Amino acid sequence: MVRLHNLLLTGLAPIAFATADNTTASFEERCRSLPASLKIPNANSTTAQFVAAGTTLTFPNADPSCGRASQNVTVDLCRVITQVATSARSGIKMEAWLPADWSGRFLSTGNGGLGGCIQFEDIQYAASLGFAAVGTNNGHDGSTGQSFLDNPDVIEDYAYRAVHTGVVIGKNISATFYGTQHKKSYYMGCSTGGRQGFKEAQSFAEDFDGIVAGAPAFSFNNLTSWSSYFYPLTGPPTADTFVPFEVWPVIAQDILRQCDHLDGAVDGILESPDLCDYDPSGLICGKGQNSSTCLTETQANTVRSIYSPLLDAEGSFVYPRMQPGGESTEAVFSMFNGQIFGSSDWWRYAIFNDSNWDPLTLKKEDFPLSSTLNLFNIDTWEGDLSAFRDRGGKLLHYHGQVDGIITSENSPRYYEHVSQTMDLAPKELDEFYRFFRISGMRHCSGGPGAHVIGNGGFSPAASLEPEENVLMAIVRWVINQRAPVLWHSNLILKEKLETVNPYSVSQKPTKINSVGGGDASDLRVTYKRWCIFQDTPISGKTLISIA
Repeated sequence: MVRLHNLLLTGLAPIAFATADNTTASFEERCRSLPASLKIPNANSTTAQFVAAGTTLTFPNADPSCGRASQNVTVDLCRVITQVATSARSGIKMEAWLPADWSGRFLSTGNGGLGGCIQFEDIQYAASLGFAAVGTNNGHDGSTGQSFLDNPDVIEDYAYRAVHTGVVIGKNISATFYGTQHKKSYYMGCSTGGRQGFKEAQSFAEDFDGIVAGAPAFSFNNLTSWSSYFYPLTGPPTADTFVPFEVWPVIAQDILRQCDHLDGAVDGILESPDLCDYDPSGLICGKGQNSSTCLTETQANTVRSIYSPLLDAEGSFVYPRMQPGGESTEAVFSMFNGQIFGSSDWWRYAIFNDSNWDPLTLKKEDFPLSSTLNLFNIDTWEGDLSAFRDRGGKLLHYHGQVDGIITSENSPRYYEHVSQTMDLAPKELDEFYRFFRISGMRHCSGGPGAHVIGNGGFSPAASLEPEENVLMAIVRWVINQRAPVLWHSNLILKEKLETVNPYSVSQKPTKINSVGGGDASDLRVTYKRWCIFQDTPISGKTLISIA
């Protein structure tokens, strides 16, 4: 057992955890008898079932809006389902998937949007890698915020309590089943899941040894102002302010024409969109021009507003702009489509608590209300991560640079906020917190860049090597103290470039100064897309991205 213990502390690959009887029959029997051994405070019901590898689970009682009707399971595991009250009128539904070949590791998954949807694909992904994996419904069912109406307790679950409760209970379930405590605990989530990861680091530092948080929805109150305001900004499709769908590809090409060269490589991807100060004036329609290829002056003003920071009625900063490049991904059909965006439910059911409120009436005068209320400190903007650092925690933060749902320009603000709050230089932050900007990546997955990084069930990497898999990268950082410097995506087939200026992939990122000079042509030719951590202040016009 001493040798096995050492392997669990130093190895990265899942290892079968030793038990008195590790046969399949014994595993099934222990699984079925588990509920009788569990002591879960406030649990309304708890069941357990053995699930054999190759089984396709179906979820007939799941809310259809979650879009998860089934999930294929690739390893033998024990599936535990429980419901736990968090107050007299709120509670969580959660699942724990306990693999037969347990690595001694625990992992919690997160959620997305305003939703109360267990992300089974992420639980399966983690369990397949040997983690005892848990997930909750975030305190309510379905992808909308309707459950927030007249119920602050449900809002509290959504803000922080559901994930933390699931972690505490999940660790108890895991320890009871395996007969021993986990060795290390991890978190993985994106979008709302990214915010939840940062909330854990800020408020529950002891919950996790390692956190992977992508495209985080922190600065939550102002984020919901920003994303909800696109509907009043563009208006419905009949409004003269609305930009038709067919014009957005023209705008996207104009943005590339103006800005693609700024990173030193004309390759169709903005490596550092923060350098792009887009001006749509050149697309304003001339006399007799086809309106599907140009903009009216009113529409051009809409575009200018989209690519400008959001200000309130007093002219105070609220939230960063949509970064150029977002128009080539989800933004056009999610944010600029002249329809109500899902975040409006936060205003309707949580802030105004009025099911009849019309999202088209959201005004700049309203923005301070949400940030002032800051219900249950949902903003998730605490800059002091010293408790997480001091307990040895490691935090890996990433954000796609063409994210069309949560602008990538908000993540650098938080990185700098932590640096200033803790009075730490980037090299000092590197010891526990690293931020990766992934060019060409959309919201959490997809896009023309290196997005296949093993950050969840929708985006499993082809390899478990830490250089190719962000989850394995955080495991290695926690266990072996080897911090990630770069990783690459199997999306790009490692084809060397001959005609495009390359970027450095040395162990320390190479800075390309796109304002005061800088030349990419003398950097050694390597693979096209590598993710490199940010290790200098973001402010100013510097590019430290990927190669």
